[in-house]
Amino acid sequence: MMGLSLSRRMRILLALALLVGLILFLPMRVALGLAGLERLGIAAREVRGTVWSGRIDQLMLGNMPLGSVRAGLSPLSLLMGRARFDIARTKGLPDDVQGALTIGFGRIGVDDVTGAVPLGRSFAPLPVGSLMLDDVSAYYGGNRCGHAEGRVRARMAGQFPGLNLAQGLSGVVTCDGDALLLPLVSQSGLETITLRIWRSGRYVAEMRVETADPALAATLGQAGFASVGNAQLLKVEGTL
Repeated sequence: MMGLSLSRRMRILLALALLVGLILFLPMRVALGLAGLERLGIAAREVRGTVWSGRIDQLMLGNMPLGSVRAGLSPLSLLMGRARFDIARTKGLPDDVQGALTIGFGRIGVDDVTGAVPLGRSFAPLPVGSLMLDDVSAYYGGNRCGHAEGRVRARMAGQFPGLNLAQGLSGVVTCDGDALLLPLVSQSGLETITLRIWRSGRYVAEMRVETADPALAATLGQAGFASVGNAQLLKVEGTL
């Protein structure tokens, strides 16, 4: 009886040791899969390291390239029933970014993101080249935008003759019903971009330019803008 009891205790200790080892050395690649971050449109060329200290090469959020980042699961977030993967690329360069990808019961989103997010041609022909995020947090609860905060500045990929958008357009992230809303305004207030993004990745983006200048209106018309009263409007729809 004593031998059996000792053997049982050994098996329990061995199982606990294997469980602890699995948790400590769980590959980041496996952890990302278990967390279901692909539902946020997350993809990568390669994932290395453990769940606590890993690296994600060529991280993609939908069609938006975030480059290669360090990543690690936050132990404290697990106590709140969430898996928070902190990511960072801090080399003192213009494309530095840091923040977190978070998934929990019935919610998924990003937390405390600061840095540059290059857009490539995600919203083409809308001429937005990148977004500069300042402490942006946002999540979807189910298919509905649950909460959003932080500032965003859109940098333009090119310039239109007659428009001075060198300083970009900026605004505060918020929720608008089911959609995440980015209402961006230029320094002059005459140019605006309204970007709505739904949980599915569908988006609607509108750029509006207030002008009574027929030459500028003609130039914008050649770029795809349509006349709406005294304004020129470019509307783009798609999926990230």
